[in-house]
Amino acid sequence: MVRRAPIALLLVTVALLMAGGGAAQPSQPLGMNAEPPPAPEVTVTEQLGATIPRDIPLVNSAGEAVQIGDFLGQEQPVVLVFSYHSCPMLCSLILDGLARAVEETDLEAGADFAVVNVSFDARDTPAVAAEVKAKYVEQIGAAQPSIATHWHALTGTEADVRRLADEVGFGYAFVEETGEYAHNAALIFLSPEGTVTRYLYGLDHAPFDFKLALVEAGDGTVGSSLDRFLLTCFQYDATSRSYTPYILNIMKLGGALLLVALAAVLIPLWRRERRRQTTPDTLGPLAGLTD
Repeated sequence: MVRRAPIALLLVTVALLMAGGGAAQPSQPLGMNAEPPPAPEVTVTEQLGATIPRDIPLVNSAGEAVQIGDFLGQEQPVVLVFSYHSCPMLCSLILDGLARAVEETDLEAGADFAVVNVSFDARDTPAVAAEVKAKYVEQIGAAQPSIATHWHALTGTEADVRRLADEVGFGYAFVEETGEYAHNAALIFLSPEGTVTRYLYGLDHAPFDFKLALVEAGDGTVGSSLDRFLLTCFQYDATSRSYTPYILNIMKLGGALLLVALAAVLIPLWRRERRRQTTPDTLGPLAGLTD
């Protein structure tokens, strides 16, 4: 028994070490494999039909004091996009997608629309905004010769930019743990008077959707007659987040075209019949006589 005790004690010690072996391992530094803290939930709350106040003060890329109203009331809709210029990825992708849409549309910057890019990071300076603007003006290039005049890169105070964002329902929040902003990707279309008419979401925008959103915002001042006619056949679908055929209007149009086609066939027949019935018999009573 005396000789077996050390062996039993040894076995118990080994068992305890094996059971607690995981705890004996040196722990990893805190946060090394931890998930990053969740970003605050931010949303876009659509404010369709709302008209933004024109007196919100901002600063343009030349460092001049302006108001958001300076870019409204010029008979052209405005594409409003929020971003911040130290964003590590998403904001660049948003602006890249907007630049492609501007480059690919057959509408003309200046004559048909303007772009207003507002930074929601109060640390962004007009000089930084000017650099970002120059990048996209160069990217769009000859496709839109007047884009340099009609792509506006604006900055402002936290309170003023927040007021503008709240007016159009664009949510964003600063994440202390990462030093970045949480936000969504959205283009906001404004009528020439500053009324919110449409939101387009995501990073890429089909030229058809981008154009119809501008035509819709222009309310008769943008695009050709065909473009405005297409807007009666296509309606924005919130589920697919794109313009889709509007069946009811297409059916109405089909019925109207059918009536026109029937009229085109029947009216000449009716007129011919009327002429036949009213044509006088030139032979008169002699028509039945023969030699």
